[in-house]
Amino acid sequence: MTWLFLSILIVAAIASWVGARGLARKRQQGVRAHSRPAQFGTWALIWTGVPALVVLIGAAILTPTIENGLILAGAPEAVNDLEPLRRGAFFADARAVGAGQPALQIWAAPYAELLPAEGARVAGIERLLSLAGVVLAALAALLGALFAFSRIRPDMRARNRVERWIVGLLFASSAVAVLTTVGIIASLVFDSIRFFSAVPIMEFLFGTQWSPQTAIRADQVGSTGAFGALPLFAGTFLIMLIAMAVAAPVGLFAAIYLSEYAGPVFRATVKPVLEVLAGVPTVVYGFFAALTVGPAFREFFNGLGAMMVGGPLDGIGQYLMLVQNQMALVAGAVMGIMLIPFVSSLSDDIINAVPQSLRDGSYAMGATKSETVKRVLLPAALPGVAGAMLLAMSRAIGETMIVTMAAGLAARLTLNPLDTVTTVTVQIVTLLTGDQEFNSPKTLAAFGLGLTLFLVTLALNIVAQRIVQTYRQQYD
Repeated sequence: MTWLFLSILIVAAIASWVGARGLARKRQQGVRAHSRPAQFGTWALIWTGVPALVVLIGAAILTPTIENGLILAGAPEAVNDLEPLRRGAFFADARAVGAGQPALQIWAAPYAELLPAEGARVAGIERLLSLAGVVLAALAALLGALFAFSRIRPDMRARNRVERWIVGLLFASSAVAVLTTVGIIASLVFDSIRFFSAVPIMEFLFGTQWSPQTAIRADQVGSTGAFGALPLFAGTFLIMLIAMAVAAPVGLFAAIYLSEYAGPVFRATVKPVLEVLAGVPTVVYGFFAALTVGPAFREFFNGLGAMMVGGPLDGIGQYLMLVQNQMALVAGAVMGIMLIPFVSSLSDDIINAVPQSLRDGSYAMGATKSETVKRVLLPAALPGVAGAMLLAMSRAIGETMIVTMAAGLAARLTLNPLDTVTTVTVQIVTLLTGDQEFNSPKTLAAFGLGLTLFLVTLALNIVAQRIVQTYRQQYD
């Protein structure tokens, strides 16, 4: 039925567009018209398609409710007396039987005997409602087309009306984006308030123990709420710091070389290859970290520790020999590799945006290319580069998959890059995995973490935008 409706809608839209053009040309013979025939056709097409789409959306929203009501109203008394869960399973089997598929459940008499008749009845109701939706949509398209044809005359401002529809569409798209953001923030704030009503906000922000599991015994840790998120913040900051230590110099130096030193052929070849890294899924980076980088780092540190054992650094050697695959250093290094094209692309655009007159003036004063880069280009591009770094930091803070696969899940308050740590995003995923009840501090803690993460990234983005705006105002 869906394809039938779409076919009818397409045919009606094409017919209305062609018909409106022809009607407009006929009525404009010898008369100077305000708009072109194609604009009349577009206006008729809008009035044909929009009512039909409104009917389709309304049918998609209301049909399940109407269908369930009709099915329950005509169901046998024995079926209506069933528990809601068993009744729903029965009608699911009835739908399957009506569609010519085998039943999924094993029913004892007399329910099994009712399935064929109920399946046929349910299938009939579905066909009736689908046909009604198609008929109503076609009727709406026909009425819309007739309305459009009745309004076509030479002095009609079809172009202005079409442009108003386009402006309305653009406004609706913008409103959807804004309302989506507002909805996300509202959901975070609402559930975060519920969480902070059970857990003090100061304990959440500055507590040093994170143990949100549900307590089984009264004396078990977590029975009073171990929701100190400081270890999560420390782990997030540590991995972000390592990632930026890798991405910032490599990305910036790559941008300087591609912008100032590389030839056109080399730049056209290397820059797209470098930016391919930005399209690699994060789960691939996670596998790379867990299967390649982690074992390589472990072998390196284990070997280094073996050389220290028995000497003055025996304690450090013993510690290094216990290093495992999962550590903050592995996650941060691989995340830094992921961020290289992000930093490089933004920095390259910012350096290229520096006015050429500054370069020419530096060369005219006898400066070399390297001196021009150090003393002219980088100072001029520093605000924009700083904004790019802040945006990369916000991207690193929100990463989840790499940390899950390479850094572990241990909530540990440490700044040692060789320890296993966890981050805010990883704990959000952990808390919301599986069937959860949204009435306990354990689950609501995810919203508290999400709100904190949102505020931090929002602050970083605002600072980055302010810096970039200052840069643009300086050189525009």
